[in-house]
Amino acid sequence: MISKLSRCPLFAQMTADDIGHCLACSRSELVAYEKDQPIFFQQDKPQKLFILVEGSVAICRDTASGQRNRITTISQPGELFGEVFLFLNKQEYDNYAVAVSPSKVLQMPREYLFHSCGKNCDYHTLLISNMLSVLAQKAYYLNQKLQIMASPTLRQKISKILLQNASADGTVALHMNREELADFLNTARPSLSRELMKMQTDGLLKIDGKRIRVLDFEQLQRNL
Repeated sequence: MISKLSRCPLFAQMTADDIGHCLACSRSELVAYEKDQPIFFQQDKPQKLFILVEGSVAICRDTASGQRNRITTISQPGELFGEVFLFLNKQEYDNYAVAVSPSKVLQMPREYLFHSCGKNCDYHTLLISNMLSVLAQKAYYLNQKLQIMASPTLRQKISKILLQNASADGTVALHMNREELADFLNTARPSLSRELMKMQTDGLLKIDGKRIRVLDFEQLQRNL
């Protein structure tokens, strides 16, 4: 487990021993979930930080009609979720989390993230500093998404997210499958697929299976 947690930004610059001490000192627990088993409910009080160790987790919110709206999917070992609500003055979550596949999730008590344990442990201080960096990255990510969602057309939204995630050679690293990208852009998957094919026909990009490569940066920029 420690090797997987070493990828987690919360434990950045920590040794395996440091991570082990953090888990022991914080009394963190590793909890296993079956597919479709809830991890926390919308009405629960935020009391723990969740770190994915194995499997995948969906963060969801139901519409008034009862339809599930998947906000995001946590699928990489070391990914955090539920962290923002720990630092808000809210008594319950705005969404809920459910295991998409059999999963293992590390749960760290909220109190451990707010102050040191009194032993002046360097690893505890570093963990709190890393938590601030995680929250800053989250704020940046949400700002980027806000810029994308402010675009009036689906093509403009796609163009923005491609430009944000494309390397100099045009390779796009989204870390999302087609369904997750559709959820991110708040559109239906067929609509997303149609628009991507139109953009390929127009010579803006090339689709090769799950991979996308930008062919015309200037035209994508003009779409905005």
